[in-house]
Amino acid sequence: MKPAEVSMPSDREVLVKRSFDAPVDLVWQAYTEPELMRRWLTAMPGWTMPVCEMAVHVGGRYRWRWRNEEDGIEFGFTGEMLEVALHSKIAHTQLYDPGDSEFGSMGGEPSIITVTFNEIDGITNVATSIKFASKADRDAAISTGMTDGMEMSYQSLDRVLATL
Repeated sequence: MKPAEVSMPSDREVLVKRSFDAPVDLVWQAYTEPELMRRWLTAMPGWTMPVCEMAVHVGGRYRWRWRNEEDGIEFGFTGEMLEVALHSKIAHTQLYDPGDSEFGSMGGEPSIITVTFNEIDGITNVATSIKFASKADRDAAISTGMTDGMEMSYQSLDRVLATL
């Protein structure tokens, strides 16, 4: 599949679009089942995802945490599910926890993440909209290499989907 397309539709938003050669039910499963997420959402070499807790229903909470196995540095995200439409859409808040990482702060206000899924002829198109509380928060997140990391994870997701 082609690499993710990244745009900034507004001064507080990042939009990432990526297609996967798999039916929507498998892509949905990979986004909503913690054991599968751990397999693809840790694409950075040397990093693991020791915490991946999710309650995928409106009002459900999640907690994700990554760990660098070489130096023990950790960071993560927490949030609440705002909207869940089977095989179609997930919207949630996202609050960054820098832990002891060198990634610094990305603001103290939660972002709103909206992920939509659309299958056409066996190819699932995923669009991830990230709306930050401010332009400064968006710019801080972009400066971490966030979108490069997302593409690395998407390449891992391609490999996971090929095994399902």
